[in-house]
Amino acid sequence: MLTRRVLIAVAAMAGGALLATTASPVTAQPQTETAPDRGVYTVLGADDTAERTAVAGSGVDVLGTRDGAMTVVASPAQASSLRAIGFSLDQIGDFDAMLAERSGGQPRSAAIDEFPAGDEKYHTYAEMTAELQATARDHASLARVSSVGRSYEGRELRLIKISDNVATDENEPEVLFTCNQHAREHLTTEMCLRIVQRFTDGYDTDPAIKQLVDTREILVLPSVNPDGSEYDISGGRYKGWRKNRQGQGTDPNRNWGYKWGCCGGSSGSPSSETYRGPSAFSAPETRAVSNYVNSRVVGGRQQITAHIDFHTYSELVLWPYGYTYNDTAPGMTQTEARRFQDVGRQIARSNGYTPQQSSDLYVTDGSVNDWMWAQHKILSYTFEMYPRSGGGLSGFYPPDEVIPRETARNDAAVDTLLRAAG
Repeated sequence: MLTRRVLIAVAAMAGGALLATTASPVTAQPQTETAPDRGVYTVLGADDTAERTAVAGSGVDVLGTRDGAMTVVASPAQASSLRAIGFSLDQIGDFDAMLAERSGGQPRSAAIDEFPAGDEKYHTYAEMTAELQATARDHASLARVSSVGRSYEGRELRLIKISDNVATDENEPEVLFTCNQHAREHLTTEMCLRIVQRFTDGYDTDPAIKQLVDTREILVLPSVNPDGSEYDISGGRYKGWRKNRQGQGTDPNRNWGYKWGCCGGSSGSPSSETYRGPSAFSAPETRAVSNYVNSRVVGGRQQITAHIDFHTYSELVLWPYGYTYNDTAPGMTQTEARRFQDVGRQIARSNGYTPQQSSDLYVTDGSVNDWMWAQHKILSYTFEMYPRSGGGLSGFYPPDEVIPRETARNDAAVDTLLRAAG
């Protein structure tokens, strides 16, 4: 069975067809919360990257991966298909029931746009926007809020720039932090807000912060996917929603233009949680952010030199490439790969995450990190934040009490990347 699983994974990689033909896709209607009869499972036996890619490519929703075990959401047909090729699956719960339990039971009101009771310290889109505007007002010489474009449903994709001469485009390295590409990963928005608060509130009292702000231009985009994030909490009840809100949803982190759909690391089925969209940058959110990054080429030189895209969960520091198992590939020399490794490992020593190349987890294509590096030579990482393992859906919805601890945990990591950007 082991050989058969690996062969299937390799075939998917070679043909780009994935395992969607092996596992029947869930039949989903546009804009529904969840597909019926979906279970949450622990998949055992996914011990290497080819096997994990086979699981991810089957159309299941991968929640987390640790120590050879993957936690996934799967339909009965998908679960049967994985068992048929030799994986062991243990069901740990029902998707809807687990979401309802984590949300505290019944929703408050279908019209309420807020987090479930007990999680009010997380920021809604309106609260996030107000926080950014208040920061720009309170620190007018340091912070300026703009927009890189609009989401599918018309929400502004807010960007805040932090610099000692914020009104001037200085000849300094720019570092971009993006959060909330995946809707249900709300802790990441709090991470971006932590960066904003720390480098503005701390400027006058912390010499290390002042030095970084004086020598860098810090760019923070706290929600790349505001439509999906708002939908995920609508009615005061979590929905486990990952994608944007365009039709049945596109996975923004499979929609970027480099090696889009190339290598079995995304799905062509609109019902899949890793649906890559009909074409690269078909999602207005990824198109807007990529256009902004493209616009930072000034005088033939890309001003953004480093980037972190924050996700949850598994406590990992990941670097390109995701589309290939190889450490080096066209566009990345051995020296460049070694720099990714060295900086990534230094970062991981500061926050206790596990450092690895993205494809060591499983193959992905059309990801933001691969595009940032291949298109612009930006030193681009993904952080998979707290928790290390989630016990199912709870990994995406840690209690709001952990926000201060788990965002501050990355202070030194953020500083390390800012220094490396020089």
